[in-house]
Amino acid sequence: MTVGQTTQTTQAAPTAAGRRGAGAAGGPRGKAFAPEYQGALGSLSVNSSLTEVLEKGARELRAAEAAGDLREVARCGLAVAEACRRLGRIEEADRAWKAGYRAAREAGDVAAMAWAMWSGGTLARQRGSLALAYRLLRLAAELGERGGDVVVRGYSLAGLAETGRIQGDYQAVGELHEQLLAEARRRGEARHTVWALEGIAQMHRNTGSYDRALELFEEAAETAGRADDRRGRAWALRGIADVVSVRDGDVERALALLSEAEVACREMELSSALAYNHKMRGNVLYRAGRYAEARDTYAGALEEFRAMDEPRGTALSRLGLAKALARLGRDTAETAAELAALRDTLNRIGLRHARDMVEKAAAELGVGPLPSGEEETRR
Repeated sequence: MTVGQTTQTTQAAPTAAGRRGAGAAGGPRGKAFAPEYQGALGSLSVNSSLTEVLEKGARELRAAEAAGDLREVARCGLAVAEACRRLGRIEEADRAWKAGYRAAREAGDVAAMAWAMWSGGTLARQRGSLALAYRLLRLAAELGERGGDVVVRGYSLAGLAETGRIQGDYQAVGELHEQLLAEARRRGEARHTVWALEGIAQMHRNTGSYDRALELFEEAAETAGRADDRRGRAWALRGIADVVSVRDGDVERALALLSEAEVACREMELSSALAYNHKMRGNVLYRAGRYAEARDTYAGALEEFRAMDEPRGTALSRLGLAKALARLGRDTAETAAELAALRDTLNRIGLRHARDMVEKAAAELGVGPLPSGEEETRR
């Protein structure tokens, strides 16, 4: 099944999947909730710090294992996996989602199997294994449908849409984003509404429709604020900062927005969101011609992404750092070699717009044409 084929199935699926209403976990309509926190962890908030989630999740997981409660083992394992993933503890996250899946399968809980598979697919995308992410997220969506859990099905389809979006496959996933936005609004799921708005906004931003992108990012920020979704608001503020920087050249407003978002990222220990915030700060500084500051900011973001084993963020930070260093007088041949290596790295990850990004940087810096890459060499 391709992303496009998944898109075609979304309108017919909700009727069957809606049997369980709010899915494995629910919340008040219009307020953000975290359906990945289930069972004994259901009282945790979408804004709970990840350290709190991990500590309570590990404690409840041990208790469930001691009691032989496989369903609760799966639920607690999901929370542990997600906390580890968001903290950048990749190997622990990998072990946790797989153990949760095994417990759910042994218990015969299809919906819990879907949640574990969703976590694994999300982790695969974070690690840059996009083909594996597609496979796991498709399976999660199918299991969610079989298990009658509309929420995990929606999250899994959203994961497929996001995977296609970060690859630059906007034609295939644009309609899916719009359908998921309509479903989230219909069910009053604020957190998913915010996610969909931000995804659509990002596609508009990347194709040059800055006015529409800004409208959607601002709507996402307002929606997240009303729903008390601090994570979603932090990502939306990052998007607003990007647009006002690239469209208006409003450096100070962009930096202020990023500083506001950084507070939430730090308080909730959102390692990945914080690293992307710092990379965006580097972008804003670079556009403003503040190359030394941009260099230092990109270098810091690069260390954060490497510590999390996050290939996409690592590559994008390297790209920003290479551009800043070139502006500060780095040897042209060294810059060209770095950009060529980056092009190959991004191609391996599967980002279809990677060549355009790198070639644009080479043209901007006057270091093209770049040496032949791995793909051309194989030919």
